[in-house]
Amino acid sequence: MKDGYIKVAAITPDLRVADVNYNTERICEKIIECSQAGAKAMAFPELCITGYSCGDLFLQDILLNKAVKGLKKIAKCTEGIDAIVFVGLPLCVKGKLYNAAAALHNGEILGIVPKTFLPNYNEFYEARYFTKGMEETVFIELGDEEVPMGKHLLFACDTMKEFVIGVEICEDLWAPNPPSIRQALFGATLIVNLSASDEAVGKEDYRRALVCGQSARLLCGYVYAGAGIGESTQDVVYAGHSLIAENGVLLAESAKYENGVVYSEIDLQKLNAERRRNTTFEPIDAANEDEIVPFSLKREHTALTRKIDPSPFIPHGKEERDKRCEEILSIQAMGLRKRLLHTGCQCAAVGISGGLDSTLALLVTVRAFDSLLLPRSGIRAVTMPGFGTTDRTYTNAVKMIKSLGASFQEVSIKKAVEVHFGDIGQDVSKHDVTYENAQARERTQILMDIANKEGGMVIGTGDLSELALGWATYNGDHMSMYAVNASVPKTLVRHLVRYSADICKDIGLKEALLDVLDTPVSPELLPPEEGEISQKTEDLVGPYELHDFFLYYMLRFGFPPKKIYRLAKLAFYGIYEEDVILHWLRNFYRRFFSQQFKRSCLPDGPKVGTVAVSPRGDLRMPSDASAAVWLKELEKIK
Repeated sequence: MKDGYIKVAAITPDLRVADVNYNTERICEKIIECSQAGAKAMAFPELCITGYSCGDLFLQDILLNKAVKGLKKIAKCTEGIDAIVFVGLPLCVKGKLYNAAAALHNGEILGIVPKTFLPNYNEFYEARYFTKGMEETVFIELGDEEVPMGKHLLFACDTMKEFVIGVEICEDLWAPNPPSIRQALFGATLIVNLSASDEAVGKEDYRRALVCGQSARLLCGYVYAGAGIGESTQDVVYAGHSLIAENGVLLAESAKYENGVVYSEIDLQKLNAERRRNTTFEPIDAANEDEIVPFSLKREHTALTRKIDPSPFIPHGKEERDKRCEEILSIQAMGLRKRLLHTGCQCAAVGISGGLDSTLALLVTVRAFDSLLLPRSGIRAVTMPGFGTTDRTYTNAVKMIKSLGASFQEVSIKKAVEVHFGDIGQDVSKHDVTYENAQARERTQILMDIANKEGGMVIGTGDLSELALGWATYNGDHMSMYAVNASVPKTLVRHLVRYSADICKDIGLKEALLDVLDTPVSPELLPPEEGEISQKTEDLVGPYELHDFFLYYMLRFGFPPKKIYRLAKLAFYGIYEEDVILHWLRNFYRRFFSQQFKRSCLPDGPKVGTVAVSPRGDLRMPSDASAAVWLKELEKIK
């Protein structure tokens, strides 16, 4: 439960139709097994105490009475177990039979939730036996216990306030107005679904889409436990398809036709952060008091089994990654296209260094010009060799410009910068920040003046990661007339260039793009050493894959530093030592706060993903905010 994580389990036990004793034993065995694995919330399938496929046997008193006895035995099994358990059974109340889910905790029956929507079409005949769940919560007697029963019950953990559970039963999710909508608006962060969805061609995909979609719509966790092998196959087959989803992301899924358990951890802290951020998620103030059922869990460390992606901005499957790259390139190009149309510009000035960012900016500019049927010669691609330019980057820059058909222009900055150094009294042998930034500003001045001369605009090349770290010269490469890369993180820039190389038909251009990918990231502002790049950005500010990871979880979800550190250790295990991660995390926070003034006056540029730092869009942050609280938390880490 540390850091907002709660371990959940969707369980498909072995069962025999109508054999309550056998089923009860198997359910109890799974409760113990899941408890030993650390699960704090467990969901079993619909009507699992008897089996879903009993048919008219549901009208037999002996089966119904046996089901209640089985429920009590299972409840007793939970005594001393630190978890809340949901099991399904047929339950007779005041002469009516309900398809019900029982919530069990520490030996007690906390409450009963009846099914709201009863399918009575195709192969389903539930209305033949069952009554729709009552609108108002009632209290029923189960032996010597008085238990609340109602379709609006919520189960709230009093030791973890953000942990509130709502319950659906199979068809409830498939209905136009699922009960989980109301439950989420009343505070439920986890929905459990006890299901007996049979198999048919294509149904698996639809079921998965429903579960993921509902978890996304409600900003919640969703645990779906499906009935499996053991149910009757007289007319249909049950595959035991269980799923665990969180805000649209499938965390875990069972293999079909295999009874068993699927586990994952739901990040309740993340879900609450999403709800705070989302102004259209409008919670209802309070449910009726008799609809809130409290329970307690111990606050323990939750070991994480869910995958922590070290590259949260990057899809991992090639097909999905290529699709994402094409979409991002289109967003960038269409943003620039609109700006060119609006201004009437038929010329764009782009500084080409032979590095990743300027390469991407050039590729995007070419796409925008092509979409407007403008000649690529209107792209003024300018190389500006300086004190740190190497033959490798220069050669790649020239090759790309000529292969793409842009207008090539070369303006050396060396003499101009030396004159400027003389004007301000800067020693040319002193390689300090003035030495570096003067070169960056000279290049920007050249681009601005060329754009003015040609009636065009300067296309910015800086990326999201550089903006987050403030790794840009104020009023140098920091400035442009339209910044096409402004919301693209460095790790994603690399994949966009790789994708462009993969689809490139020009062999010379492809070779240049691939060599750009192999070139160390560098501003090339310091003289080379033996012809090689001497100034490697990641040696100075840290690995971009770490900084992009930190940036994603800080801005996207508002995670505190200690939680980001915990996740980074898991994501980069075996790649970076813990002290290295901690060092660069401290550096990230220091730079992120101190460099906000650069982000406060960014030029326009298109947003492409869920994380951006535009002062007009995603990040309204004062330039003089203190990082003390964040850094103080990191100091406590041993």
